[in-house]
Amino acid sequence: MHAIAAITKEANAPFVIEPIEVEAPRAGEVLVKIAAVGICHTDLAFLSGLMGSTFPLVLGHEGAGTVVAIGEGVTKVAVGDKVLMTFNSCGACPSCDDHAPAYCHQFPLLNFAMIRADGSSPLSQDGNVIGGNFFGQSSFASHAIANQRNILKVDSDADLAAMAPLGCGIQTGAGAVMRSLAAKKGSSLVVIGGGAVGLSAVIGGVLQGCSTIILIEPQAERRAIGQSVGATHVIDPMAVDASEAVRAILPGGANNIVDTSGNMAALQSATNMLAHKGKLGMIAVPPAVDSALAVPVIPALTLGYSVQGICEGDSDPDIFIPELIAHMKAGRLPIDKFTKTYRFDQINQAIDDAHHGKCVKAVLTF
Repeated sequence: MHAIAAITKEANAPFVIEPIEVEAPRAGEVLVKIAAVGICHTDLAFLSGLMGSTFPLVLGHEGAGTVVAIGEGVTKVAVGDKVLMTFNSCGACPSCDDHAPAYCHQFPLLNFAMIRADGSSPLSQDGNVIGGNFFGQSSFASHAIANQRNILKVDSDADLAAMAPLGCGIQTGAGAVMRSLAAKKGSSLVVIGGGAVGLSAVIGGVLQGCSTIILIEPQAERRAIGQSVGATHVIDPMAVDASEAVRAILPGGANNIVDTSGNMAALQSATNMLAHKGKLGMIAVPPAVDSALAVPVIPALTLGYSVQGICEGDSDPDIFIPELIAHMKAGRLPIDKFTKTYRFDQINQAIDDAHHGKCVKAVLTF
């Protein structure tokens, strides 16, 4: 069928809105008419070519919409269902069997390779193949092919524009605190970076009952938002030494730290903030694929702290996203304080606004 997509044709080039062709869903696949899609930092990492992207391609991995067709064997949803889209997984490896699909053994192929597992793409333009299947969806388009494993049915009256970011950024940030680190009630939390993922981590700390929640963020507007969603303290790392400022608030160090900045200097500084048996979770994509963190061995041995890589907040989407939706309905997930909607054809403006601090989380709507 014909669709409209935001296509990126070369690294760091603006998106162009052009018609494409989308294949009919194959066995196990679902065709979704997109109503809204969030813009995530990972989209921009692939736009830059950092992850070895090949062009042209269609990005987008926080899609939300309505099912318009299903392939053979699909039982999870039916035509007409409203759905959220999230990361893809194989469903057959040891991690998937252990309800840890974020660490699926096929994750790079199914989410980053821009092709199906068989090497094909569901997208083309004038007979030429376009990279698709990004995170099992490529939802910067009016229509997207997903798999029944990476979609979730929601209520018929669901606000898809409000819920779209749950598919990646929100579940990653909140999940890092709630699932990956499993922060204990009364423990302390430091969040480095006040973007959508970081602010979601702050909210995750509130939901876990953390007693002290410190947000480290250079932009004043984002520090203010952090306080509005539950941070008890905020630190401007451009004005003070962040590790010293944390120690002034928490002399014994932080029980939990989540880095959402990808800034290697900030991440290195975080090792000086950890308490005995503290946990440091790393979420963000660093500026270079060979970026490395030097872990001071003696303090690590003495304090018994741990450093953990985190993917998708250790989410099992069929379990965790409904939890987040319940919190949203109850007013406990105030992501509306840092989301802003744009028309789909304003995608370049939305990205520019995010780069210049005018927007934290952009959601494109049709």
